[in-house]
Amino acid sequence: MKTHKNLYHYLCSMGNLILAWRSARKGKTSTPAVIEFEKDLERNLLKLYQELNAKTYQPMPLMSFVLRDPKTRVISKSHFRDRVVHHAINKVISPIFEKQFIYDSCANQIRKGNLFALRRFDYYKRKVTKNYTQGAFCLKADIKHYFQEVNHEVLLDIIGRKIADEDILWLIKQILQNNSISLGGGEQPGGMPLGNLTSQFFANIYLNELDYFIKHKLKVKYYIRYVDDFVILHSSQKQLKIWKTEINAFLKEKLIIELHQQKSRIIPLSRGIDFIGFRNLPHCKLLRARNIRGMKRKIGLFKEGIIDFRTLMESYQGWQAYAKWANTHKLRKQIKKEIIEAIWDKISFV
Repeated sequence: MKTHKNLYHYLCSMGNLILAWRSARKGKTSTPAVIEFEKDLERNLLKLYQELNAKTYQPMPLMSFVLRDPKTRVISKSHFRDRVVHHAINKVISPIFEKQFIYDSCANQIRKGNLFALRRFDYYKRKVTKNYTQGAFCLKADIKHYFQEVNHEVLLDIIGRKIADEDILWLIKQILQNNSISLGGGEQPGGMPLGNLTSQFFANIYLNELDYFIKHKLKVKYYIRYVDDFVILHSSQKQLKIWKTEINAFLKEKLIIELHQQKSRIIPLSRGIDFIGFRNLPHCKLLRARNIRGMKRKIGLFKEGIIDFRTLMESYQGWQAYAKWANTHKLRKQIKKEIIEAIWDKISFV
């Protein structure tokens, strides 16, 4: 296996830091954190450059908040200067690892995402049912407390197989330890914060081990993974039960994580599979009810004056682009009508 050395000098070069700053600010130029950093841009980048080269760099404490849309999650946000470092790391190591990711690893990669995963699901659904002429089953699986349970030692060992640069491994440790918790009440550090670019990328590196086990050891044909959710399609329910047991044993032994037993089930495709925000039925897709409720809640917030017109329209445009991938023609017309009525009510009141 090829390993990569002497990468750190490029990672913390001023050229890479400038590229990383440009990536980190993309779409966020009006946020207070970016504006503050750019008040003295040259000095701030130079300070990062000096700290990284001297290996005195320490990430600042994370800012955490609770997000309840669609489910309750704790999101941890890094300081902007640390996000620049995250992008600097990603620019150096992502090309090395992405080459070995399987085709059906669908998250946090260029030209990969939820719509790519949906298209792959549709394709595999047709293949396994022979164009819907026979029944089939789906193992819909979820990893228990994935981001909280990632083991740092295992992750660093996986990264170290490809990156033989101790300085880069040192920097990755600084990022990981900024949100470290003790796993199982012991000494082993673990966990990654939701919201960090590095967390998203490390999640793929960690579960690439699972991808290879499923594709090359178990020889599974119809497998798709989106972060810590994955599906396997097969004509035999019995075979899926066997694979589920083998997968869970692999996760526990090699990656020190496990399947969420309540959320990992084998379901007939005819019943519909919840995957990537849609209920995937044999001949159509439906939006999840909570997705519809979320959009209607935004309209309610606009009516109450809690959010403004611009915020409402940003939410609506994103929702509409997503909803059109399901069979939602009538629903989208109804939501559009409700928004127009809400706007007219505001105008009439004024």
